[in-house]
Amino acid sequence: MDTETFNAHCGSLPHTTHVVQWGGAEVWKVGGKVFAVGGWNKDSDSFAASFKCSAMTFEMYKDEPGVRPAPYLASRGMMWLQRFDERTLDDAALRDYLAESHRIVAAGLTKKLQRELGFIE
Repeated sequence: MDTETFNAHCGSLPHTTHVVQWGGAEVWKVGGKVFAVGGWNKDSDSFAASFKCSAMTFEMYKDEPGVRPAPYLASRGMMWLQRFDERTLDDAALRDYLAESHRIVAAGLTKKLQRELGFIE
């Protein structure tokens, strides 16, 4: 996945906003809360994407090739993974995990904000 594809996918999810911050990272939010961060992997020239996940997904993938606990976020106890190459998660799987991250973060918004955004009635 490259920056353009990452941004197009994240932008296709409901009620998202995009900012570039933290030294040029592509940061995607829903309801003002971050659900995905994309940027260049400082260890190589490849694109890396970080996303929030369930505890089970975190345990399944944290030690797999091409995936690691997301720098900065996971070290603070958050369930975030970073996919930095396709050895374990291909682009289709990454798109699914980005959508799931969006869902997890949206579900954690206040009920008032969820109603305002149309996630619940």
